[in-house]
Amino acid sequence: MRIAFAIGINFLLTAVQIVGGIMAGSLALIADALHNFSDAISLVIAFGARKIARRPSDAQMTFGYDRIEIVAALINYTTLIVLGLYLVYEAVLRFLQPEGVDGWMVVIIAVVALVIDVGTAVLTYAMSKSSVNIRAAFLHNVADALGSVAVIVAGTLILLYDWRLVDPLVTLLIAGYILWQSFAEIGPVIRILMLGSPPGIAAQHVLDALRGLDGVADVHHVHLWQMNEHLNAVDAHIVIAEGFWEEADAVKVRAKTLLKSEFGVAHTTLELECSRHVCPEARAIGH
Repeated sequence: MRIAFAIGINFLLTAVQIVGGIMAGSLALIADALHNFSDAISLVIAFGARKIARRPSDAQMTFGYDRIEIVAALINYTTLIVLGLYLVYEAVLRFLQPEGVDGWMVVIIAVVALVIDVGTAVLTYAMSKSSVNIRAAFLHNVADALGSVAVIVAGTLILLYDWRLVDPLVTLLIAGYILWQSFAEIGPVIRILMLGSPPGIAAQHVLDALRGLDGVADVHHVHLWQMNEHLNAVDAHIVIAEGFWEEADAVKVRAKTLLKSEFGVAHTTLELECSRHVCPEARAIGH
Protein backbone atom coordinates (compact mmCIF):
# COMPACT_ATOMS: atom_id res chain seq x y z
CA MET A 1 0.00 0.00 0.00
CA ARG A 2 2.83 2.41 0.89
CA ILE A 3 4.60 1.66 -2.38
CA ALA A 4 1.39 2.18 -4.36
CA PHE A 5 0.99 5.56 -2.65
CA ALA A 6 4.61 6.45 -3.45
CA ILE A 7 4.09 5.55 -7.12
CA GLY A 8 0.88 7.59 -7.31
CA ILE A 9 2.38 10.67 -5.67
CA ASN A 10 5.42 10.48 -7.98
CA PHE A 11 3.20 10.46 -11.06
CA LEU A 12 1.29 13.46 -9.70
CA LEU A 13 4.52 15.27 -8.89
CA THR A 14 5.78 14.65 -12.43
CA ALA A 15 2.74 16.36 -13.91
CA VAL A 16 3.11 19.33 -11.53
CA GLN A 17 6.83 19.68 -12.29
CA ILE A 18 6.35 19.56 -16.07
CA VAL A 19 3.60 22.19 -15.99
CA GLY A 20 5.62 24.30 -13.56
CA GLY A 21 8.79 23.90 -15.62
CA ILE A 22 7.04 25.04 -18.79
CA MET A 23 5.43 28.02 -17.02
CA ALA A 24 8.68 28.99 -15.27
CA GLY A 25 10.82 28.36 -18.34
CA SER A 26 13.13 26.06 -16.33
CA LEU A 27 14.84 23.20 -18.15
CA ALA A 28 16.29 21.99 -14.83
CA LEU A 29 12.78 21.62 -13.38
CA ILE A 30 11.59 19.74 -16.47
CA ALA A 31 14.71 17.54 -16.23
CA ASP A 32 13.85 16.81 -12.62
CA ALA A 33 10.27 16.03 -13.69
CA LEU A 34 11.39 13.54 -16.32
CA HIS A 35 13.67 11.88 -13.82
CA ASN A 36 10.82 11.78 -11.33
CA PHE A 37 8.63 10.11 -13.96
CA SER A 38 11.35 7.51 -14.44
CA ASP A 39 11.30 7.01 -10.64
CA ALA A 40 7.63 6.12 -10.71
CA ILE A 41 8.09 3.77 -13.66
CA SER A 42 11.13 2.18 -11.99
CA LEU A 43 9.08 1.49 -8.86
CA VAL A 44 6.35 -0.16 -10.93
CA ILE A 45 8.91 -2.32 -12.74
CA ALA A 46 10.95 -3.13 -9.63
CA PHE A 47 8.11 -4.22 -7.40
CA GLY A 48 6.26 -5.97 -10.23
CA ALA A 49 9.42 -7.97 -10.95
CA ARG A 50 9.90 -8.69 -7.24
CA LYS A 51 6.42 -10.17 -7.04
CA ILE A 52 6.99 -12.35 -10.12
CA ALA A 53 10.39 -13.47 -8.78
CA ARG A 54 8.73 -15.11 -5.78
CA ARG A 55 6.88 -17.62 -7.95
CA PRO A 56 8.10 -21.20 -7.55
CA SER A 57 9.79 -23.13 -10.34
CA ASP A 58 7.50 -24.78 -12.85
CA ALA A 59 7.69 -26.78 -16.07
CA GLN A 60 8.19 -23.62 -18.16
CA MET A 61 10.72 -21.93 -15.85
CA THR A 62 12.65 -24.79 -14.26
CA PHE A 63 15.16 -22.38 -12.68
CA GLY A 64 12.35 -20.28 -11.24
CA TYR A 65 11.60 -16.61 -11.88
CA ASP A 66 14.40 -14.97 -9.85
CA ARG A 67 16.19 -13.54 -12.86
CA ILE A 68 13.21 -11.33 -13.75
CA GLU A 69 14.63 -8.94 -11.14
CA ILE A 70 17.88 -8.77 -13.10
CA VAL A 71 15.94 -8.00 -16.29
CA ALA A 72 14.00 -5.28 -14.44
CA ALA A 73 17.25 -3.75 -13.18
CA LEU A 74 18.63 -3.70 -16.73
CA ILE A 75 15.49 -1.93 -17.98
CA ASN A 76 15.68 0.67 -15.21
CA TYR A 77 19.39 1.41 -15.70
CA THR A 78 18.96 1.59 -19.47
CA THR A 79 16.13 4.12 -19.15
CA LEU A 80 18.29 6.16 -16.79
CA ILE A 81 21.12 6.23 -19.35
CA VAL A 82 18.77 7.29 -22.15
CA LEU A 83 17.29 9.98 -19.89
CA GLY A 84 20.74 11.24 -18.89
CA LEU A 85 21.85 11.55 -22.53
CA TYR A 86 18.65 13.37 -23.45
CA LEU A 87 19.16 15.88 -20.61
CA VAL A 88 22.73 16.54 -21.77
CA TYR A 89 21.39 17.28 -25.27
CA GLU A 90 18.72 19.68 -23.97
CA ALA A 91 21.16 21.44 -21.63
CA VAL A 92 23.61 22.09 -24.47
CA LEU A 93 20.79 23.64 -26.53
CA ARG A 94 19.82 25.86 -23.58
CA PHE A 95 23.43 27.03 -23.23
CA LEU A 96 23.35 28.11 -26.86
CA GLN A 97 20.02 29.90 -26.44
CA PRO A 98 19.36 30.93 -22.79
CA GLU A 99 15.80 31.67 -21.72
CA GLY A 100 14.23 33.54 -18.82
CA VAL A 101 13.40 31.51 -15.69
CA ASP A 102 10.87 32.20 -12.90
CA GLY A 103 13.06 31.48 -9.87
CA TRP A 104 10.30 31.50 -7.24
CA MET A 105 8.18 28.88 -9.00
CA VAL A 106 11.24 26.72 -9.56
CA VAL A 107 12.23 26.81 -5.88
CA ILE A 108 8.73 26.11 -4.52
CA ILE A 109 8.05 23.13 -6.77
CA ALA A 110 11.56 21.74 -6.24
CA VAL A 111 11.14 21.86 -2.44
CA VAL A 112 7.91 19.86 -2.68
CA ALA A 113 9.65 17.41 -5.02
CA LEU A 114 12.56 17.01 -2.61
CA VAL A 115 10.25 16.04 0.27
CA ILE A 116 8.51 13.42 -1.89
CA ASP A 117 11.80 12.08 -3.30
CA VAL A 118 13.32 11.65 0.15
CA GLY A 119 10.19 9.90 1.42
CA THR A 120 10.18 7.48 -1.53
CA ALA A 121 13.89 6.75 -1.10
CA VAL A 122 13.33 5.93 2.58
CA LEU A 123 10.65 3.40 1.59
CA THR A 124 13.04 1.51 -0.70
CA TYR A 125 16.32 1.88 1.23
CA ALA A 126 16.12 -1.25 3.39
CA MET A 127 15.21 -3.53 0.47
CA SER A 128 17.89 -2.01 -1.78
CA LYS A 129 20.64 -3.67 0.28
CA SER A 130 19.65 -7.18 -0.81
CA SER A 131 18.28 -6.69 -4.34
CA VAL A 132 19.96 -5.22 -7.41
CA ASN A 133 16.48 -4.68 -8.80
CA ILE A 134 15.26 -2.57 -5.84
CA ARG A 135 18.67 -0.88 -5.70
CA ALA A 136 18.07 0.42 -9.23
CA ALA A 137 14.76 1.95 -8.12
CA PHE A 138 16.40 3.35 -4.97
CA LEU A 139 19.15 5.01 -7.01
CA HIS A 140 16.46 6.55 -9.19
CA ASN A 141 15.03 8.21 -6.08
CA VAL A 142 18.38 9.28 -4.64
CA ALA A 143 19.42 10.84 -7.95
CA ASP A 144 16.09 12.64 -8.16
CA ALA A 145 16.41 13.95 -4.58
CA LEU A 146 19.87 15.31 -5.40
CA GLY A 147 18.43 16.75 -8.59
CA SER A 148 15.76 18.56 -6.58
CA VAL A 149 18.44 20.04 -4.33
CA ALA A 150 20.34 21.23 -7.39
CA VAL A 151 17.17 22.78 -8.84
CA ILE A 152 16.53 24.63 -5.56
CA VAL A 153 20.06 26.02 -5.68
CA ALA A 154 19.59 27.03 -9.32
CA GLY A 155 16.28 28.76 -8.60
CA THR A 156 17.84 30.62 -5.66
CA LEU A 157 20.79 31.84 -7.74
CA ILE A 158 18.41 33.01 -10.47
CA LEU A 159 16.39 34.93 -7.89
CA LEU A 160 19.44 36.55 -6.29
CA TYR A 161 21.72 37.18 -9.26
CA ASP A 162 19.65 36.44 -12.41
CA TRP A 163 22.21 33.79 -13.44
CA ARG A 164 20.20 32.18 -16.24
CA LEU A 165 22.99 29.86 -17.34
CA VAL A 166 22.87 28.12 -13.95
CA ASP A 167 19.68 26.35 -15.11
CA PRO A 168 21.30 24.33 -17.95
CA LEU A 169 24.42 23.95 -15.81
CA VAL A 170 22.39 22.26 -13.06
CA THR A 171 20.71 20.14 -15.72
CA LEU A 172 24.15 18.92 -16.84
CA LEU A 173 25.07 18.10 -13.24
CA ILE A 174 21.88 16.07 -12.79
CA ALA A 175 22.51 14.25 -16.08
CA GLY A 176 26.14 13.59 -15.16
CA TYR A 177 25.18 12.03 -11.83
CA ILE A 178 22.50 9.88 -13.48
CA LEU A 179 24.95 8.60 -16.12
CA TRP A 180 27.75 8.00 -13.60
CA GLN A 181 25.54 5.92 -11.29
CA SER A 182 23.87 4.03 -14.13
CA PHE A 183 27.08 3.00 -15.90
CA ALA A 184 28.57 1.94 -12.56
CA GLU A 185 25.62 -0.34 -11.75
CA ILE A 186 24.65 -1.72 -15.16
CA GLY A 187 27.90 -3.69 -15.64
CA PRO A 188 27.21 -6.28 -12.90
CA VAL A 189 23.63 -6.64 -14.16
CA ILE A 190 24.82 -7.42 -17.69
CA ARG A 191 27.42 -9.82 -16.25
CA ILE A 192 24.67 -11.85 -14.54
CA LEU A 193 22.51 -11.94 -17.68
CA MET A 194 25.53 -13.02 -19.75
CA LEU A 195 26.16 -15.89 -17.28
CA GLY A 196 29.52 -14.43 -16.30
CA SER A 197 31.47 -15.84 -13.38
CA PRO A 198 30.66 -14.20 -10.01
CA PRO A 199 32.82 -11.19 -9.08
CA GLY A 200 35.63 -12.25 -6.79
CA ILE A 201 35.63 -15.89 -7.94
CA ALA A 202 38.11 -16.82 -10.67
CA ALA A 203 37.15 -19.84 -12.75
CA GLN A 204 40.79 -20.93 -12.85
CA HIS A 205 40.95 -21.00 -9.04
CA VAL A 206 37.86 -23.21 -8.93
CA LEU A 207 39.42 -25.49 -11.52
CA ASP A 208 42.73 -25.75 -9.62
CA ALA A 209 40.97 -26.45 -6.31
CA LEU A 210 38.91 -29.27 -7.78
CA ARG A 211 41.94 -30.80 -9.46
CA GLY A 212 43.72 -30.85 -6.10
CA LEU A 213 41.17 -33.16 -4.46
CA ASP A 214 42.09 -36.75 -3.67
CA GLY A 215 40.67 -39.08 -6.29
CA VAL A 216 40.39 -36.44 -8.99
CA ALA A 217 42.52 -37.02 -12.09
CA ASP A 218 41.25 -34.01 -14.03
CA VAL A 219 38.38 -31.54 -14.37
CA HIS A 220 36.96 -30.07 -17.56
CA HIS A 221 33.84 -28.44 -19.04
CA VAL A 222 33.69 -26.11 -16.04
CA HIS A 223 30.90 -23.52 -16.07
CA LEU A 224 30.73 -20.96 -13.25
CA TRP A 225 27.92 -18.42 -13.19
CA GLN A 226 25.42 -16.47 -11.09
CA MET A 227 21.88 -17.81 -11.14
CA ASN A 228 20.80 -14.57 -9.51
CA GLU A 229 22.39 -11.82 -7.41
CA HIS A 230 22.90 -14.09 -4.39
CA LEU A 231 23.20 -17.64 -5.76
CA ASN A 232 26.32 -18.94 -7.54
CA ALA A 233 26.39 -22.16 -9.54
CA VAL A 234 28.93 -24.56 -11.04
CA ASP A 235 28.67 -27.49 -13.37
CA ALA A 236 31.67 -29.56 -14.39
CA HIS A 237 32.93 -32.94 -15.52
CA ILE A 238 35.15 -34.60 -12.94
CA VAL A 239 37.48 -37.39 -14.05
CA ILE A 240 37.85 -39.97 -11.28
CA ALA A 241 41.45 -41.14 -10.88
CA GLU A 242 42.48 -44.71 -11.61
CA GLY A 243 41.58 -46.96 -8.67
CA PHE A 244 39.13 -44.47 -7.10
CA TRP A 245 35.95 -45.37 -9.01
CA GLU A 246 34.50 -47.22 -6.03
CA GLU A 247 34.89 -43.97 -4.06
CA ALA A 248 33.33 -41.84 -6.80
CA ASP A 249 30.38 -40.73 -4.66
CA ALA A 250 32.72 -39.71 -1.85
CA VAL A 251 34.84 -37.73 -4.32
CA LYS A 252 31.70 -35.95 -5.50
CA VAL A 253 30.75 -35.07 -1.92
CA ARG A 254 34.22 -33.67 -1.30
CA ALA A 255 33.96 -31.58 -4.47
CA LYS A 256 30.57 -30.16 -3.48
CA THR A 257 31.79 -29.42 0.04
CA LEU A 258 34.85 -27.64 -1.33
CA LEU A 259 32.80 -25.54 -3.73
CA LYS A 260 30.42 -24.45 -1.00
CA SER A 261 32.97 -23.77 1.73
CA GLU A 262 35.73 -22.18 -0.35
CA PHE A 263 33.75 -20.38 -3.06
CA GLY A 264 30.22 -20.02 -1.69
CA VAL A 265 28.71 -22.10 -4.50
CA ALA A 266 25.42 -23.59 -3.33
CA HIS A 267 24.19 -25.09 -6.63
CA THR A 268 26.45 -27.70 -8.23
CA THR A 269 25.99 -30.21 -11.04
CA LEU A 270 28.90 -32.63 -11.36
CA GLU A 271 29.24 -35.32 -14.02
CA LEU A 272 31.66 -38.10 -13.07
CA GLU A 273 33.83 -39.75 -15.70
CA CYS A 274 35.98 -42.86 -15.56
CA SER A 275 39.63 -42.08 -16.31
CA ARG A 276 39.47 -44.59 -19.18
CA HIS A 277 36.47 -42.92 -20.86
CA VAL A 278 37.23 -39.20 -20.74
CA CYS A 279 35.54 -36.70 -23.07
CA PRO A 280 37.75 -36.36 -26.17
CA GLU A 281 39.51 -33.02 -26.64
CA ALA A 282 37.70 -31.54 -23.67
CA ARG A 283 38.26 -27.89 -22.79
CA ALA A 284 38.99 -27.07 -19.19
CA ILE A 285 36.53 -24.14 -19.09
CA GLY A 286 33.36 -24.16 -21.16
CA HIS A 287 32.62 -26.40 -24.11
